Amino acid sequence: MALRTLDSLGSLAGKRVIVRVDFNVPLKDGVITDDGRVRAALPTLNHLINQGARVIACSHLGRPDGAPDAKFSLAPVAQRLSELLGKPVAFARDTVGESAQDAVAALEDGDVAVIENLRFNPGETAKDDAQRRAFAEELAQLGDVLVSDGFGVVHRKQASVYDLAEILPSAAGYLIEKEVDVLDRLTENPERPYAVVLGGSKVSDKLGVIAHLLPRADKILVGGGMLFTFLAAQGFPVGKSLLESDQIETVRGYMEAAKERGVELILPVDAVMAESFGPDAAHVVAPADALEETAFGADGLGLDIGPETAKLFADAIRSSRTVFWNGPMGVFEMPAFAEGTRVVAKALTDVEGLSVVGGGDSAAAVRQLGFADSDFGHISTGGGASLEFLEGKKLPGLEVLGWSA
Repeated sequence: MALRTLDSLGSLAGKRVIVRVDFNVPLKDGVITDDGRVRAALPTLNHLINQGARVIACSHLGRPDGAPDAKFSLAPVAQRLSELLGKPVAFARDTVGESAQDAVAALEDGDVAVIENLRFNPGETAKDDAQRRAFAEELAQLGDVLVSDGFGVVHRKQASVYDLAEILPSAAGYLIEKEVDVLDRLTENPERPYAVVLGGSKVSDKLGVIAHLLPRADKILVGGGMLFTFLAAQGFPVGKSLLESDQIETVRGYMEAAKERGVELILPVDAVMAESFGPDAAHVVAPADALEETAFGADGLGLDIGPETAKLFADAIRSSRTVFWNGPMGVFEMPAFAEGTRVVAKALTDVEGLSVVGGGDSAAAVRQLGFADSDFGHISTGGGASLEFLEGKKLPGLEVLGWSA
């Protein structure tokens, strides 16, 4: 079945349109440090504004455990959205209470309001179907239709994502439509050569993706903290580096499967070993088969891929026509251990074809390292959702919009 899109809703002039966006942005002392998810919602919001809809944007932010918490308020996001839209944005201090009802009632055609963090209400994330549905019914009173555009939450069966889409006429916004199109291209007939670059801390987080993409990819590159489990599977000591010992046999199985299928599994040939975990820690580069043969010995801690690995990865990426990357190559937040991630990101900008940054920490990394969103073919707004899509899992927030993988 095809995804229902905005066109299926007809004219929305004068209608109250609830837009489930993903404004789960990082905040520091109440200031947004990366507004990428807010900017990603602008095409849909501007389309609705230009149609003369009365827009009610709703989102979660953080994990406030079903109760109001000032540090998770969407107030700074409403302010930033106003700046990006170039027009006033009303802010409701609750989700379905008097403030939200008043804010919606005051909307004129083309106006926008943001209601407070959905997760301030326990019904949003309730496991109990009836409790979740009850909250969705209250939300539904605020609008006439729902536009679902928060891709980062489509893998969650939550009130504003799933139940509300059953209650109101609903369709996907431009962001979800684009995300589904791009990720579908990564699983169905990608242009070749096709390289999958995986990083991040844990192998266990990526097993489903490896299993699903192994028959589809030409090359799989492994970096980040998960690389040490792969090195251990080869019999190499890894010091005190992050290691999932219980996954070693599983990793060996994937290594054998890649060999049997003719998939090029590209593993690190060197790594940056540090004396301790910290931005000023002493560090050296060591070959992958001799990580403990440094001054740090068995106490060494791997915090980035090494320069030879970075070059190896960059060459493999640039020679590919389709590249999906999820997970940084090292502890990019610390400049001393960010070079591997920087080199991989730069290589993706040189791809003559489709380059996709798979959301989450990868998206944060490229922005922190000074790259623009336009440098890549696509930056996904949903780390977990992107991975589950590529694992071939059913995503409730897409299925309720008519999508069937």
